Amino acid sequence: MSKMDNLRAMREARYEAAQKLAKSAPAKPAAPDRPTSAPQPAATAAEALCGHRNMSGRTCTREHGHAAKSHRYS
Repeated sequence: MSKMDNLRAMREARYEAAQKLAKSAPAKPAAPDRPTSAPQPAATAAEALCGHRNMSGRTCTREHGHAAKSHRYS
């Protein structure tokens, strides 16, 4: 067998084992709904974030109008 054949066989064996485990496991009761939290108030001007977006869609978490030359994305 080639390396790819071995990998395929291992993947299929793991899949079958996971299927057997899922069938043999008892069904879990539905989780109760989580209480919804109150809507967050809009941020004031002092707490507002920069909001600059980079190419991957992340937004800057520094305060609005920050003096730093770089943005801090998260």
